[in-house]
Amino acid sequence: MTSVKKKKLKDAVKNNLENEILLYAKNIKKYFPIKGGILKRTINQLKAVDDISFHVYEGETLGIVGESGSGKSTLGRVLLRLLHPTEGQIIFNSVDITHLKNREIRPFRKDMQIIFQDPFASLNSKMSVEELIKEPLLIQQQLTKTERRKKVIDMLEKVGLRTTDRMKYPHEFSGGQRQRISIARALIMEPKFVICDEPVSALDVSIQSQVLNLMKDLQDDLGLTYLFIAHDLSVIKHISDRVAVMYLGRFVELASKDDIYKKPLHPYTQALLSAVPVIDHDDSKQKREKIILKGDLPNPADPPSGCTFRTRCPHAHERCISERPDLVEIEPDHYVACHLYS
Repeated sequence: MTSVKKKKLKDAVKNNLENEILLYAKNIKKYFPIKGGILKRTINQLKAVDDISFHVYEGETLGIVGESGSGKSTLGRVLLRLLHPTEGQIIFNSVDITHLKNREIRPFRKDMQIIFQDPFASLNSKMSVEELIKEPLLIQQQLTKTERRKKVIDMLEKVGLRTTDRMKYPHEFSGGQRQRISIARALIMEPKFVICDEPVSALDVSIQSQVLNLMKDLQDDLGLTYLFIAHDLSVIKHISDRVAVMYLGRFVELASKDDIYKKPLHPYTQALLSAVPVIDHDDSKQKREKIILKGDLPNPADPPSGCTFRTRCPHAHERCISERPDLVEIEPDHYVACHLYS
C-alpha cells in the first residue's frame, strides 16, 4: 500500500467519510447453558453477550473495553465463528457467515484471524518458529517449500525478529518476542480483519508500547482492520479510532476515541476514565474526580432487571429498575445506553 493510499485511508477512518463496512454484527447473543440436577438439564443461561449490534469500518481499529467478565473475548470468538452465536447475524465482507458450516466457512478463515492474550499458551512449544508461522500456509495455500520459507522470513522481518530466529523454539524468547511470533503467525495469511484479544496485557509496560507501535505500523503497511479488546483504557486510547464500552454483555457507549475520552456520557465510562492516571499537563486542567463504583460486576447468569448497571450507578432511579435502555445516538456518531439521556 502506497503512502498516499495509507494517508487517504487513515483520513477516511478518522472522519468517518464513506468508509466501507467490513464487518456488521446484528443483535448478537451468546448464551451458555447452566445445567443442574440429576439429569443435568438446563436450568438457567449465562448471558455472556446479550443483544449487541455494531459495525467495523475497513481500515479502522475499533477498541472494546470493559471489566473482566463483561463478555469482550466471547464476542470476539463469536465474530470469528469460533463460537456459534445463540442469536443474531454476522456479515463479513458482504457475506452472511452466521450459519455457515465448517467446510463453508473455511475459505473465510484466511481473512479473519486472532491474536491471543498469552503468546506462550497459544504457541506449540514443540514446534520451531518457522513451523509455527508456516503452519497456516500448509492448510490454506498451495506453495512450494521455498515459497513458504520466503514468506516466513519476510514476515519475521516485518515483526522485528531476525531471520535466524526461525530455527528457535518459543521458550527461547521473551514475552514480547513471543507475541511478535504470534502476530507473525496471525498475519502470514494476509488477513483483512484481525481480532486482538488483549494482546499486550501479559507483557511488561515497557514492552507494551513497542508491540502496540508495531501493530499500528503493520496496520498501515498491510491495510489491516482491527477489533482490539482490552481492559486498559490507556492501551485502547493509544491504538483505537472508535471505542465501545462493554458492561455485562452489552455496549453501554460507542463513539470516537476523542469523544469517549474528552466527553464520556455513560456513568460507567465516566467511572472507568476517572481511575486512569493523568500524565499529560494539558489534561491535568480537566482532571476528573475519581468515581468509586460500589459492589462487583453482577452475575451474568442472574443480571439485574432493567439497566444492568443500576446496582452500581450513582444516578440510578425507578425507571432504571424496570426498563432496559437501548443504545441510541445522543450526538452525531456518539451512542449511549442510559436513561439520563432519554
